[in-house]
Amino acid sequence: MHGAMDGEHYVKDTRVLGWSGVSGAEEALVRRCVEGDDLACAELVGQHERMVYQLARTLLGDHDDALDVSQEVFLRVFRTLHRFRGQSSLKTWIYRIVVNQSRNKLRWWTRRRRALQVSLEEHVAIHGEPAGQALSAPDRILGRKELADRVWWALECLPFDQRTAVILREIEGLSYQEIAYSLGVLVGTVKSRLARAREGLRVALRNER
Repeated sequence: MHGAMDGEHYVKDTRVLGWSGVSGAEEALVRRCVEGDDLACAELVGQHERMVYQLARTLLGDHDDALDVSQEVFLRVFRTLHRFRGQSSLKTWIYRIVVNQSRNKLRWWTRRRRALQVSLEEHVAIHGEPAGQALSAPDRILGRKELADRVWWALECLPFDQRTAVILREIEGLSYQEIAYSLGVLVGTVKSRLARAREGLRVALRNER
């Protein structure tokens, strides 16, 4: 009996520690979703869909890509929600999924651009350059006279991991600890990426003048 009581006490303690990052209402919502409650799932999406889209849009710079990633994020959320143990807030956990799915989308686009570039180079080698058509032109760099546009352009020049750290810190307002969890890295790595990103922004903005 004593051993059973000790075991029960251990389970309760583990549960309390495991769900320390969420409120009681959030824990209840997660449990209802895991149990297949459609209303709870709709409520979870309603609470987070704007945040998911906006973060994906900021990371990727494209409306359609952000919509695609938003759908992928919630598919991933509901596939893996049974493994969520409240080690962070639900929002921070979802941030992590958004970052990962956005990174995957960016890698897919990078591979596709490389394939298209090879195809274009082969076409030009065989047929010559098309008349009156520029082969390359900067996109999404409009209105450079406006400071906001220059800053966004400079952000796009940063490596994805640095850009993500800056966006999560300066735009989303996450703490170092929350960013570390969202990116799956140590707090020291977050600070290092932020320092490099801020220096990169200064250099890009100075050179763009």
